[in-house]
Amino acid sequence: MEPGSHDGAPHYHENNGFKIPKEMSPASEEAARAEAARMEPVLKRLWTARTWDAESVRTALLKLGYRNEGPDSERGRGTLFVRAHDPDSNPGTSIALNVRHDACVTAFVQTTNYQVTVNGRFLETGCFEPSGGH
Repeated sequence: MEPGSHDGAPHYHENNGFKIPKEMSPASEEAARAEAARMEPVLKRLWTARTWDAESVRTALLKLGYRNEGPDSERGRGTLFVRAHDPDSNPGTSIALNVRHDACVTAFVQTTNYQVTVNGRFLETGCFEPSGGH
């Protein structure tokens, strides 16, 4: 049994290492927490209003002064990434904010709830948690 594995599976950490975000510096974590605190009331308001489509979420969050994702801003500070969920299985939106080179705010708003978290970057996918690895 491998310590720290969810179900005792051998090689858990080796097989799931791509899902583990990199460490943040203390200053970057503090900056990300400050942005998460700015973002949370907006997402709460959207969720309460039952508004979780990607364009509405993007519009509301851009009012906080973030830059919209684009070809030249993939890793830039303050860049906002918004992705619609599959409307048939899970209506809602996932959000990622690149706060610093090593810090992100990730969030979602959907029919059942909303959440805002702070994490380091993922090696292959930036701020979004990867869905699969190789």
